[in-house]
Amino acid sequence: MRVLGVDPGLTRCGVGVVEGLPGRQLTMLGVGVVRTPPEDEIGPRLLAIEQGLESWLDWYRPELVAVERVFAQHNVRTVMGTAQASAVAVLCATRRGIPVTLHTPSEVKAAVTGSGRADKAQVTAMVTRLLRLDAPPKPADAADALALAICHIWRGGSTNRLTAAIKAHGAGGSSWHGGAPGRNQGRGEPREAGDAQQQAAPPRAAYGRAPGRSRSSPRP
Repeated sequence: MRVLGVDPGLTRCGVGVVEGLPGRQLTMLGVGVVRTPPEDEIGPRLLAIEQGLESWLDWYRPELVAVERVFAQHNVRTVMGTAQASAVAVLCATRRGIPVTLHTPSEVKAAVTGSGRADKAQVTAMVTRLLRLDAPPKPADAADALALAICHIWRGGSTNRLTAAIKAHGAGGSSWHGGAPGRNQGRGEPREAGDAQQQAAPPRAAYGRAPGRSRSSPRP
């Protein structure tokens, strides 16, 4: 299972790709940030985020996309920008037929650290440990994106398989009578990721520019 995690933001949109299965080893394939200049108009900024995310989807070809669910904050301007970036991520994935799941911040924190009240430093530390990275991912938006991907693999794996089975039976004219799925929260030990963070060749959009969509690589 290959998951692209997206920590939505208008100035910094964190992106991270993790591969693995519930209860098994996890491997980081890429991590970065899509940036847009705060002084630019909203239209060009959203377009840059869209092009950046499309580049990541082209490069890593994830099977699933996990996006942080936006909650109301005191700063209305900030939450509006976050919601707009979140909508762009959902649109990009849906346009390609990639399933999208929204996870709340507390769900992600609980999945990665065991506490829904963990702070960003604790989340970053656990992501670094679980993926066995040489150094913590920076900025925090990038670490949060990896945490989203990890959360989805651990908590959403069984649900996604059941959904796929239902669709397969429906396409064949059969009916599905299974019960509601539980959430698989297995936490297997991840394998050594080495210097994957340095070796990964993320699209140029991870560092703020909006490239074309021509660059891609085949699935391993």
